[in-house]
Amino acid sequence: MTEQALESFAGIDPAFAGQQLNDKLGLEISEFGPERVVGSIPVEGNLQPYGLLHGGANAVVAEALGSMVCALNAGTDKATMGLELSCTHHRAVRSGRVTGVATPVHVGRGTVTAEIVLTDDQGRRSCTARLTCVVRERPPGM
Repeated sequence: MTEQALESFAGIDPAFAGQQLNDKLGLEISEFGPERVVGSIPVEGNLQPYGLLHGGANAVVAEALGSMVCALNAGTDKATMGLELSCTHHRAVRSGRVTGVATPVHVGRGTVTAEIVLTDDQGRRSCTARLTCVVRERPPGM
């Protein structure tokens, strides 16, 4: 999916389009649909002081991918906003890329919950996250 299509889908104000945290982490989306959203970031450039992937980078990837899958399941006439994010960091990652796969686990009228599994280049689970988004009517003009 192109960056312009993602921005259009997300309703990103053009004034903020160049200021997205996802871009700063180097997030690349490779699969985009209501049943599964996949994206990855490089480990390099997203480290904490001990040379490991920063746990906050895992959280950003989880929230980004989870938010997309939640929004796709809520529908185009709805807006979704993160309500709760939890991350369990299973193993350190020092190099390569981390890939996240978000899938819906609950789709309701008022909330949508996604599970996000992050793995290293060897397919080893490095983080498991859960994101719940609240679903609201999309404000006029958004």
